[in-house]
Amino acid sequence: MKTIPIRHITTTHQEQSNAGRFSIRDLRDILNGKDLMHELHKHDFYFILALEQGQGIHEIDFIRYDVHDNAMFILRPGQVHQLQLTAESSGYLLEFDNFFYQPKNTITEQRWKKAISQNYCKIEESRFKKLLSFLSNIFSEYITKQEGYQEAIKANLDLFFIELVRQSQDPKQISQSISAYTQERYEELLRLLEANIVELKQVSQYAELLNLSVYQLNAITKASVGKTTTDLINEQIILEAKRYLLATPNQIKDIAWHLGYEDTSYFIRFFKKQTGHSPDAFRKHFK
Repeated sequence: MKTIPIRHITTTHQEQSNAGRFSIRDLRDILNGKDLMHELHKHDFYFILALEQGQGIHEIDFIRYDVHDNAMFILRPGQVHQLQLTAESSGYLLEFDNFFYQPKNTITEQRWKKAISQNYCKIEESRFKKLLSFLSNIFSEYITKQEGYQEAIKANLDLFFIELVRQSQDPKQISQSISAYTQERYEELLRLLEANIVELKQVSQYAELLNLSVYQLNAITKASVGKTTTDLINEQIILEAKRYLLATPNQIKDIAWHLGYEDTSYFIRFFKKQTGHSPDAFRKHFK
């Protein structure tokens, strides 16, 4: 069973392992006057691509985005993506893990979770420049590495995410009429699904992790996105299956086994019911 290709953080300086991993690079240095094309892969870290100028295609978990000026892309660990950028693109690429940056303050943590819950944000030019100023400060701190530079980077990241959340406009965002508690519980469920879907596939298991009843959990998902918890579980299973179908050469039976299905025929029927394609047909059509 081959795993999905995983990329690791590229650092220009050796960092202390107990301080976590962090890198920020100027896109012009990465591109070096050439077009960039990255095939389907995933990361074990957070990935922020801030494009001041750019053209290309960015596909994240099989959703395609056209690259344009003043665009922000955020990937969470485990998400798969492929990226094409033209040589003239400019901006910054940040990469870091939870050991380097994960807010502990409740309000800051909630803001951080809200920011990373969406993969794409189109931003007004004037407001993008404000975000860019924080990234420029971070880049300067990272390059010069003066006393306290890691703390300065984290402080600027706090400011960056405050501004990003202020101006993020996500058409898929859940209803503003629901309570903060419902939104937090829903977002926590999504994180649990992403982390545990291979082992846990029952609504009752997620309800237990969240200290809720099945009825309460379904009420939260219905109020948030109009779907049952079962719907969200099935969507996460299909997403994980698609990742392996398109990013690895593994046989269908091996992917089914990896996802916890001993009966390959059942997995094939389930996949076709959810997507309209058999796993094999999906792979041939979309790869």
